[in-house]
Amino acid sequence: MLPFDVLAVTDPLAWVLIALFGGGTLAERWRPDLARYAVGAAWGLFAVFWLLLAPFFFFEQNSFVEALLALVGVPACLYAGYLLVDGRDSLFVLSRAVAVMGLIYLPAETIPLVRELLVEHVASQTASLMSLLGYDPTLQPIGPERPAYEGFHAAFYFETPDPNHAGIVYNIIMACTGLGSMAIFAGCIAAVRAPLGRKLRALAVSISIIYVLNIIRTTFIGLAFGHQWFDGPYTPYLLTLFGESDPYMVSHIVAESVISQLLSVVALVGIAWFVIRELPELLVIIDDVAYMATGEDRDTASEIGLLPDTEEAVTEQSTSDD
Repeated sequence: MLPFDVLAVTDPLAWVLIALFGGGTLAERWRPDLARYAVGAAWGLFAVFWLLLAPFFFFEQNSFVEALLALVGVPACLYAGYLLVDGRDSLFVLSRAVAVMGLIYLPAETIPLVRELLVEHVASQTASLMSLLGYDPTLQPIGPERPAYEGFHAAFYFETPDPNHAGIVYNIIMACTGLGSMAIFAGCIAAVRAPLGRKLRALAVSISIIYVLNIIRTTFIGLAFGHQWFDGPYTPYLLTLFGESDPYMVSHIVAESVISQLLSVVALVGIAWFVIRELPELLVIIDDVAYMATGEDRDTASEIGLLPDTEEAVTEQSTSDD
């Protein structure tokens, strides 16, 4: 257990970060010198944000991977701030993207009413698809043995053959909404300077595909878990591998942690490829990340032949002072 409520600190800090990132990048055109310092300070605070969350992920959520990623984010944010202050103005694109991502995701993460509306909407759409497929889902289990996520009308209950088992509860939670992936794509698309038509096309296609695929994903996981589609002789091995004791969880593990996550990676790579083809200006973000990792400047758009095919496009170039 941590000695204090980390989220009580990181939630308001996140709003401060969005204000600094957003305000600093808006001032870029008029006062680039001050903007560099404002956004550089935002990256420094972003490092503090991840440093605070690292022990929370490890001790409260038992996630070694998330804790490790948070720790990696600390020096990465500090380095990004240093490079920006030092004159690498292309990092304003990534900074704008972070501001928009936060503006989309934070209301749902920090405001209970927004989170409830979003989670219950996804649960409702999942229930509709289950019904369309010929199933009769039971939403919002009642009673202490069948708790719903934050009390929302967003949990599915499935009976089991075992009379001594309380039944299977499949909860739709924030992580099931797909909002994180949508925020990443929307933030990156909004951040680049490119013709509005191309940006709107990339946004409409990417968000629509993520939304539809996410509802299919939550439906598949719910049905696989509730009807135990993947129960089999490998159950003891998967229970040991994932540190679970309930054999009913194996179908959930296979459906979510194996099948859905693998297919999600494939889908997101495909969506990213479409968006990059539509907006090659986004490759400046990859170039900046590559520079931070290797110290070498690259022009990925030229290397793979994805330069904008319109004279209206404005490609952001790296202007670091060596």
